[in-house]
Amino acid sequence: QVQLVESGGGLVQPGGSLRLSCAASGVIFSIYAMGWYRQAPGKQRELVAAINSGGNTNYADSVKGRFTISRDNAKNTVYLQMNSLKPEDTAVYYCNAEIESLSSKYERKRDDYWGQGTQVTVSS
Repeated sequence: QVQLVESGGGLVQPGGSLRLSCAASGVIFSIYAMGWYRQAPGKQRELVAAINSGGNTNYADSVKGRFTISRDNAKNTVYLQMNSLKPEDTAVYYCNAEIESLSSKYERKRDDYWGQGTQVTVSS
């Protein structure tokens, strides 16, 4: 079965940087769009950044110029480089990907997957 495993979260001071990684595993045929979402306490989950299979990207206005999303198709991995972090970036960050894989019934299926989330805390 497909799994998305995130890493790279942690505690950082304002102005600092972190790099999140999300690796997909399983019997995977294709990965289409990949993205990062975040959810702060008491708020709805929001899109941070996304990248499609052609490498086109889009960002939330709040992170433009500070965050960069990229992907390594050979490693089935998406990254989020976060610079100039602010306290308002504090949230649980989730990886999301649309993946075509082999199901338990040995059929191709295309589905949406989420990682377990990684905490990012920006505080002095």
